[in-house]
Amino acid sequence: MSVNRFVLNGISYHGHGAIQEISELIRSRGFKKAFVVSDPDLVKFGVTAKVTDLLKENGIEYELYSDVKPNPTIENVQHGVEAFKNSGADCMITIGGGSSMDTGKAIGIIINNPEFADVRSLEGVAPTKKRTVFTIAVPTTGGTGAESTINYVITDVQKKRKFVCVDPNDIPDIAVVDPDMMASMPKGLTASTGMDALTHAIEGYTTAGAWELADCLNLEAIRLIAKNLRKAYENDPDGREGMALAQYVTAMAYSNVGLGIAHSMAHTLGAVYDTPHGVACAMMLPIVMEFNQNYTGDKFKYIAEAFDVDTTGMDEAAYRKAAIDAVKQLSEDVGIPKKLEKLSEEDLPFLCESAAADACAPGNPRPASLEDLEAMFRQLM
Repeated sequence: MSVNRFVLNGISYHGHGAIQEISELIRSRGFKKAFVVSDPDLVKFGVTAKVTDLLKENGIEYELYSDVKPNPTIENVQHGVEAFKNSGADCMITIGGGSSMDTGKAIGIIINNPEFADVRSLEGVAPTKKRTVFTIAVPTTGGTGAESTINYVITDVQKKRKFVCVDPNDIPDIAVVDPDMMASMPKGLTASTGMDALTHAIEGYTTAGAWELADCLNLEAIRLIAKNLRKAYENDPDGREGMALAQYVTAMAYSNVGLGIAHSMAHTLGAVYDTPHGVACAMMLPIVMEFNQNYTGDKFKYIAEAFDVDTTGMDEAAYRKAAIDAVKQLSEDVGIPKKLEKLSEEDLPFLCESAAADACAPGNPRPASLEDLEAMFRQLM
C-alpha cells in the first residue's frame, strides 16, 4: 500500500460574517501588529477595508502592503519582504485571490527562511526548514482556493515564465472563508475564478496522483460548481456561498494530489501574455479533457453526473463527450472566450517548452509531447 500525505489548515471558518472572528484570532495568540497583503483594486473598492476596519475597531495595529500584481512577480515578493521587515509586524493577513495569497505566502516563507531571498530557489518542492509567518488567509474570489493549499506561483518576468512552489510550510494557519467578501466581484472575475476552481477539481480528480480521499472532495466540488457558478455570476448570495465552499473543498484536495497540463499551459500563457490565470485555465480545460479522456477510466461518467447529466445507457464515448460538453456549456454561459488573440505562431515553441517544464505537467494522466502541446495551443488561435 502506498502512503499518501494530506496537509490541511489547522483551523478554518466558513459562512457569512466569518471575518468578525479575525481580531480575536490575532489577540488571543498575543500578536501585536498585522502585515496585511492585498491588491490595489481591493483596496480601491473598499473590500480590504472590511477587514482593516475591524482591526481598527478592536485596537489591533496593522500595515497595508498592496504592491501586488495579477500575476505576482519576484520583485513584488522582494519588495514585500522588505516592507514586512520595516513594519514591525509579527503576523500576516492575506486578503484577495491567488495573487495576494501567493505574494503573502512567499513573503512569509522568506521572512522565516531568509536563505531563499532570491525567490527563484523556492521553485519546485522547496526545502524550507521553518514554517511561514503566522497567517490568516481571507479569500475574496470563489476560485483559487489558495487559502488552503501548499502551493503558490510566482512570475519570473526576466525569463517570461511562471514557477510553482510546493511547500507544506507555506499553508496559512487559519482560513476565513466569508462569502460576503466576494459579493463585489465583477462578473468577469467571478467567471474566471470559478472556472479556475472547476479546473482544479477536474484536474485533481483525474491527475495521476489522485486517490480516494481527494476524489470524494474533488467530485463534490465539481457538483457544487456546476450548481452554483451560474448563480454566483449573477451575484446571487446562495451562489456566492456555494462557490466559496467549492473552491475551498477542491483546494484541500488538489493541493495534495497535484494537477495537470491545463494548469501548466495556463501558467505559460499567463507568463507570456499576462492572461488572467482563471481565463487561461478555462480556455484550456475542455481542450485538455478531450486530450485526456481515454486515460480517465470511468471518471468522466461521474463528472457528467455532477452536472446533472443522466448517463443511463451511455457508453464510454458518450459519457466522456457529455462531461466535456457540460464544461464547454458552463464556460460559454459565464462568458469565457474560446480564442486567445495574442497567441502567435512564433511563440509556440517557447510556450510548449515552458508548459512541458512546468511542475504541474507530470501529474497529467496522459503524457503530452511537445507536438501534443502545440496542437492544443493551436486550438486557441
